[in-house]
Amino acid sequence: QCKWSRKGFIRTRWCITDCAFDLVNIHLFHDASNLIAWETSPSVYSGIRHKALGYVLDRIIDQRFEKVSYFVFGDFNFRLDAKAVVETLCAKATMQTIRAADTNEVVKLIFRESDNDRKVMLQLEKKLFDYFNQDVFRDNNGTALLEFDRELSVFKDRLYELDISFPPSYPYSEDSSQGKQYMNTRCPAWCDRILMSHSAKELILKSENDEKIVIYDHIGPNVCMGDHKPVFLSFRIAAGAGKPIANVHKCCVVQ
Repeated sequence: QCKWSRKGFIRTRWCITDCAFDLVNIHLFHDASNLIAWETSPSVYSGIRHKALGYVLDRIIDQRFEKVSYFVFGDFNFRLDAKAVVETLCAKATMQTIRAADTNEVVKLIFRESDNDRKVMLQLEKKLFDYFNQDVFRDNNGTALLEFDRELSVFKDRLYELDISFPPSYPYSEDSSQGKQYMNTRCPAWCDRILMSHSAKELILKSENDEKIVIYDHIGPNVCMGDHKPVFLSFRIAAGAGKPIANVHKCCVVQ
């Protein structure tokens, strides 16, 4: 369930207008089972991602290279706190547990409204998250659910993120005619992010004049882009901003 895999990161160093910074593309571990993610708050998968991201950040700031501002971006696989989300979305529901006949293992959870003819609100299986009203993840870009997006809070002293104003980036339908529809495999979440060091934050929020053009958004809101919607960060960087790179050739040493 929580084995290390092919997922990892790649770090490159850039120097633009005499300003050096690192770009780190990352892919962290996913939630293998909705049922296991639901058991604890935070989930066991959240803990695995925490350790992996901490490892990457430690590598970025080690002593081999001169320290510069950095951006970390990609599929972090950050998920909403599943237990808290389910308890909120199904606050007035009753839960039915279905177990496998041979192993007695829980294979399905069904949440029904207490009244209204016991309408099914949510069905939860290993790879099924079937909530009856997807609009909750789209209305106002789903930002009412950002309170359950908690995985980054552990790194608030090391990483900064601009305010999110786009809907959860995963898991979208791969049907070309269903560009805005989520699949019912996972709870929608902001898996795809662009984070930065606090020195990089200062770099993008400063400009030579009062004009600050910074956009943090997703691509293709109404068309099929695959199961993830790409996320981008657009900003201006002033010539000479940040820390000039003194030893450019050192960034090319293979370790």
